[in-house]
Amino acid sequence: MKEIKVRLKPDAEFMTLNVLLKIEGIIQTGGMAKIYLQENEVLVNGEPENRRGRKLYAGDVVEIEKTRYLIVR
Repeated sequence: MKEIKVRLKPDAEFMTLNVLLKIEGIIQTGGMAKIYLQENEVLVNGEPENRRGRKLYAGDVVEIEKTRYLIVR
């Protein structure tokens, strides 16, 4: 499994799942997140997640397909 570190903005405490999907190029617009999450398995810290507004903090791990995204400061 490939691992990618995703850095939070310096002034941000968290990012939302739909922002992660967008900045990583998995979806093109934030509006596509709901559909993507309904049709694809996404795990946050090993648990299935389908809420596009899920807050991701430093240390969280998101698994999408064969890629693990580690949220870092």
